[in-house]
Amino acid sequence: MVSFIIKKCVKDNQNIESLAVRQSYGVVCGVVGIILNILLFAFKIFAGIVSGSIAIIADAVNNLSDAGSSLIMLFGFKLAGQKPDSEHPFGHGRMEYLSGLFVSVAILIMGFELIKDSINVIINPVKIEFSIAVLVILSISILVKGYMAYYNRTIGQKIKSCVMIATSKDSLSDMVSTMVVLISMLIGHFFGINIDGFCGVGVGALIFIAGVNSIKETSDPLLGQAPEPEFVDRIKAIVMESEKIIGIHDLIVHNYGPERVMISLHAEVSANENIILVHDEIDNIEKRLNQELCCEATIHMDPVVTDDEETDEIKVLISDIVREIDLRMTIHDLRVVKGPTHTNIIFD
Repeated sequence: MVSFIIKKCVKDNQNIESLAVRQSYGVVCGVVGIILNILLFAFKIFAGIVSGSIAIIADAVNNLSDAGSSLIMLFGFKLAGQKPDSEHPFGHGRMEYLSGLFVSVAILIMGFELIKDSINVIINPVKIEFSIAVLVILSISILVKGYMAYYNRTIGQKIKSCVMIATSKDSLSDMVSTMVVLISMLIGHFFGINIDGFCGVGVGALIFIAGVNSIKETSDPLLGQAPEPEFVDRIKAIVMESEKIIGIHDLIVHNYGPERVMISLHAEVSANENIILVHDEIDNIEKRLNQELCCEATIHMDPVVTDDEETDEIKVLISDIVREIDLRMTIHDLRVVKGPTHTNIIFD
């Protein structure tokens, strides 16, 4: 269903690098999530009232909070798509990460409230009424939540959205929780054992754990996580394809959200090259990084001596010494400054 809506409503839907296309994906998934969760809430609240099950009612309220989470996700994508302004020169891309964090906090609160209410039911048990209508409603809810977990995860991975992946985990925990509620009702009906409150505690614990994990994953981009190794390797490959670049170092990646990635690096070039030609080559590399990786790049030129045997021998010697200290260490920007009484060797 979601794939069909995306094909009909999202133009150029395969161009996921486009911020507009990415935003449209998020809006479609957010609207579908709101509609499905509200429908599930309505049916489950009916089933909970009919059966008298606190676990079903709590599950229904959880679906209502999920509708709110989908609304947050929708607004998050809309706000993230706003253009940079004077107060936010790097854009609003991190609003998507913030919306994911809000969804995670909502999951956490819901898990805590469900555990609290379920403990009260354990202390003051209530008789659960079984009916075919309730059985059908819970079974349909499990299938719907499974589908929601699937499409949110699939599209979230496709467009690399932490908020959609968080929503997927929420839907998956909801599916498991509804299965537990259904099993507890069947056990109560066929064996006369009321485990409604205990199942509610178990469901609440699952939701709470999912919330904690989701908070960690959505807060990492806000705190400034390390870039993906594949992204770093792609940057290095593009830069090093130029014949004028000898080596690169001090690569820094700043992630301000989708299509709001800033990178800076130092590129070693031969000190004998024409500085005007090298500068033009650096400009071309920056443009290519922008076109292929959707990022703004700033490259600093470091001239190094490449035609002096003594300097080359010193570099090899120092590199070996540094590697003896730690194999991960490398050196760059080596310069040999000769004087009347001694020689200075300078490097990073």
